Amino acid sequence: MAHYLGGLYRLGGHDSFISSSAVANEVEVTPPAATRMFGRLEAVGLVEREPYRGVRLTRRGSLEALREIRSHRLSEAFLVRVMGYGWHEAHDLADHLAEIGDDDFIDRMEAKAGFPRRCPHGEPIPSRDGKLAALNDLPLTDLAQGEHGTISRVRIRDSEKLEYLAKEGLLPEAGFRVEAKAPFGGPIRLRLGNREVVLGAEIAGKLWVERQAAG
Repeated sequence: MAHYLGGLYRLGGHDSFISSSAVANEVEVTPPAATRMFGRLEAVGLVEREPYRGVRLTRRGSLEALREIRSHRLSEAFLVRVMGYGWHEAHDLADHLAEIGDDDFIDRMEAKAGFPRRCPHGEPIPSRDGKLAALNDLPLTDLAQGEHGTISRVRIRDSEKLEYLAKEGLLPEAGFRVEAKAPFGGPIRLRLGNREVVLGAEIAGKLWVERQAAG
């Protein structure tokens, strides 16, 4: 149940109705399985459903979703910072680790990992009382040629793509300049220090960045 709640929250289900098929895709299950689960979640007051609009978290559902997200992102941080796993290995392992941990276990992982504010992919970690820091970032594809930015979040799960990005230095907190941007969804050329990297629009759209003033 927590996995579904977290997936729904990440899609914006705390503010608006989301189609069950979109949630099914997010949590990697079939649409019929998602529909059955949302029936169970509705019965216990964690979501509300409306025909043709989809499903939305209740207030209690949002708090449970944030608890799941906190557990998952802290598990990722613990695996990378303490256990030495690569950021491309952490996601699936964190799913299992978060499932077995109670609040005390998660708090201990948080302390061992050095009280991180974000997971290895740059996503903010909710506090124990359910507060989530607001972000002011946007997709890399929204920046124009000549603009400067800092990578905020990498919204990719594919391990091969994550390994490639790490190899190229495209990690959270990395600064860059947009050297060139092809029209009509073409590739984007970035400068990171004395190096240049060319990204296709698909991957560039998954990198969320904070716009920076030149200087």
